[in-house]
Amino acid sequence: MHDVLPFGDISSLLQRYAAGTLTPTAMVEALHASIQKNENAIWISILPLTALKNHARNVEARGLEALPLYGVPFAIKDNIDLANTVTTAACPAFGYQPEHSAPVVQRLLDAGAIPVGKTNLDQFATGLNGTRSPYGACQNAFDPGYISGGSSSGSAVAVAKGQVCFSLGTDTAGSGRVPAAFNNVIGYKPTKGWFSSAGMVSACRSLDTISIFAHTATDAARILDIAAGFDRQDSFSREKEGHGFDFGKAAHFRVGIPRKDQLKFFGNRDCERLFNEAVAQVEALGGAIIDIDFEPFLKAARLLYEGPWVAERYAAIQSFFDRHSDQIISPVRDIIASAKQHTAADAFKGFYRLRDTARQANQVWATIDCLLTPTAGTIYTIQALQHDPIRLNNNLGYYTNFMNLLDYAAVAVPAGFQQNGLPFGITLVAPAHQDEPLLHFAHRLQQAYCLPLGATGLPFPTAAQFAAASHSGQVRIAVCGAHLSGLPLNEQLTSRQGRLIAVTTTSPEYRLVALPGFPPRRPGLIRVKPGERGFAIEVEVWELSLRQFGSLIAGIPAPLGIGTLTLANGESIQGFLCEHHAIGTAEDISHCGGWRAYLRQLKQP
Repeated sequence: MHDVLPFGDISSLLQRYAAGTLTPTAMVEALHASIQKNENAIWISILPLTALKNHARNVEARGLEALPLYGVPFAIKDNIDLANTVTTAACPAFGYQPEHSAPVVQRLLDAGAIPVGKTNLDQFATGLNGTRSPYGACQNAFDPGYISGGSSSGSAVAVAKGQVCFSLGTDTAGSGRVPAAFNNVIGYKPTKGWFSSAGMVSACRSLDTISIFAHTATDAARILDIAAGFDRQDSFSREKEGHGFDFGKAAHFRVGIPRKDQLKFFGNRDCERLFNEAVAQVEALGGAIIDIDFEPFLKAARLLYEGPWVAERYAAIQSFFDRHSDQIISPVRDIIASAKQHTAADAFKGFYRLRDTARQANQVWATIDCLLTPTAGTIYTIQALQHDPIRLNNNLGYYTNFMNLLDYAAVAVPAGFQQNGLPFGITLVAPAHQDEPLLHFAHRLQQAYCLPLGATGLPFPTAAQFAAASHSGQVRIAVCGAHLSGLPLNEQLTSRQGRLIAVTTTSPEYRLVALPGFPPRRPGLIRVKPGERGFAIEVEVWELSLRQFGSLIAGIPAPLGIGTLTLANGESIQGFLCEHHAIGTAEDISHCGGWRAYLRQLKQP
């Protein structure tokens, strides 16, 4: 058993299967025996061993090569349907047994993932702390005296403890991010509508999304590619759109942080220190830090528990609430009951205020590419939270409540530990459909921090490669001459809103020549023929939209053109190349290693 658990990232488990040192059947046998005590109040229900072994045998019969999630164990928040398993939303009297799994769950099953069970949550997903459950207050993976965060409490702790490789949560106001921060795991809240919401017990249907907890951003991206998809049966489903500039891979990008007077850590100096260190880490990765006015975001956040969105929580379970409100625990019952005082006029006023506030908040995206905040300013003990459940819970949502109201995507990323050993996390935020750059950025931050995975003690897999599919609508181009930064033609890129992604070299199979007859002279990059000596030539990789790319290449004079070249890391990319027939009398300057070095050489006396 002990050589099977804990589980780390998905790739590590798949490697064990491929090597033949573990099988899905052996995995579920060890896992089932390990989690029966249900320490930390993680689970509401665990699948019987016979059901787990049936799942394991099914994936074994289909084979590792056919299934991208072959034998990968995962957990499901108990407000998301798994066929023939009771969904309770942490309210036993509400429980029902669905005939079909939620579409997101079914996509994961079809990919070979094995469902372990249903996890604990704040009842009806109302709370950010994990204590509001008749199944017990879910305990933090690092210190059982502290809250796990919520409402997706068990889903986060199951990953942090290494009982599963990933899990599904939901996120209305931070439920998919706060527990991630408190348990040292990734919490990815996708663009609303990317995941079908069918088969999910909603808290606020217009705001909710299924979310992902995982050990790495790479794993979150892997699950995104499998689980996302437009659902014609879900009226809130939406198609993915291209994300534009991929700041997550860029060498230089703009990151907004709240003004110092708008940052709140609720007396926690450790969290304040860790956030300042995170800002420095982002700067080291190329982020230009820009102070922004956070007040419009806070105004949006305050709307969440006013007017229509409280009423929406009541609408989600109205018939059950009217008949069985005595079966709902406090303060969940009190929060939902308060919806009855609001009128339809209040709802319209609330929507008008949100539109005005969103207009103000969205102006920030003209000056920044990404927003960086703490995920939560502090953490509380279970005892303290239960003594003061409303005020302290509100503090936990200071940086999260605005997100879905403003239609943003976000990733919560581990960012170190307080002196008491409890984790701290930051959140990366961008407008809808910017999910891929956010995950790229999260991956880079995880590589920089290199923290152990969750509470498992397993090291971060530093060799992991990010492998999410690209849906950017952008084109990358390698430039090697006057288009380089600071040189005369670079303006052709910057004026087209191009962004510098990387400074690197080609693979060592090119030559660089100075073409004659051009005042000033220009370079020509040529791929050598097999058997000829080649060189690695300095290039910059820029990214711009398809439309702007088209206008750029339309003005390229012969003998230069656009072709496919290979970078030092093996990546194939579009870039400036020269036709071979034009190099007859050209000076071979390959030994310089690049156009900049050649220009410096010309200036030498």
